[in-house]
Amino acid sequence: MSAALTALKANRTKIWVGAVTLLLVFYLVVSLQRSVLLMSDPNVVAKAIGVAYLVLPVIGAWALIRELLFGARTERLAKILEAEGGLPEDTLPRTPAGRIIREAADLEFEKYRAEAEAAPGDWRSWFRLSCAYDAAGDRKRARASMRDAVRMFRTGVQKP
Repeated sequence: MSAALTALKANRTKIWVGAVTLLLVFYLVVSLQRSVLLMSDPNVVAKAIGVAYLVLPVIGAWALIRELLFGARTERLAKILEAEGGLPEDTLPRTPAGRIIREAADLEFEKYRAEAEAAPGDWRSWFRLSCAYDAAGDRKRARASMRDAVRMFRTGVQKP
């Protein structure tokens, strides 16, 4: 029983992602069904709304697939770095509530920024920079850096 509980705790994030994905797929299917119903209505306005409503499931499916692929690719890079011993250690001090102390994260960030500038074509340095951005609270730049790392890994293209 303890092994099952440990496995459950280790995969907690994946379980939540799966549950949210299932809910989103259900919503997209219902939206698609509703748009078909509206398009089959004889009223021209209802047909127009049905066509417009059809766009939501298409955009939602595209965004879902894009995010799942991003997560899978990010996880793959993290496993490679972990196997190489290159993942940044989480040694930053935290508040009693568990939040990273921003000033410490900003100081640590400079180390990873300098590493990425020194090796602009190395996906590993951009992965670590992404982690530093995330710790510093800049999620937008963290995702952009991670996208760069994934792109470099997949294509072998170096960032200028």
